[in-house]
Amino acid sequence: MTTVRKLLQKKGHDVWSTSPESSVYSALEIMAEKNIGALVVLDGSKVAGMFSERDYARKVVLKGRASREIPVGEIMTPNPFTVGPDQTVQECMALMTEKHVRHLPVIDEGRLIGIISIGDVVKEIIAEQSAVIDHLTGYITGKR
Repeated sequence: MTTVRKLLQKKGHDVWSTSPESSVYSALEIMAEKNIGALVVLDGSKVAGMFSERDYARKVVLKGRASREIPVGEIMTPNPFTVGPDQTVQECMALMTEKHVRHLPVIDEGRLIGIISIGDVVKEIIAEQSAVIDHLTGYITGKR
């Protein structure tokens, strides 16, 4: 089973972030530039929350608010669920499914070391299942 550590070794440790004081508009600019759906909200080096397209749609657009004037900290999802590097992708999938979240910051010894998305997890699980299928097919057909 693949761990979060192995997944981050493949995908990289890049994390795009914003601060609680930044405007929602500036956070959206970063997300558009990087083609991502969420940002980690850092208060210094501490993970304070997550800001996602979902937060924007539900807490700004639907309420007719102005994104240039609202600070991220006002609409972010506070205290996000996090995972450690030794957790498996299957554990992450279970957490994401149960808690209805699409992004998990990865914390190691109190330090943010990466972020994984539902897409990363699904891609890895599919790769693992493909390898098992190939192995079993080889075993059954005698072509190992």
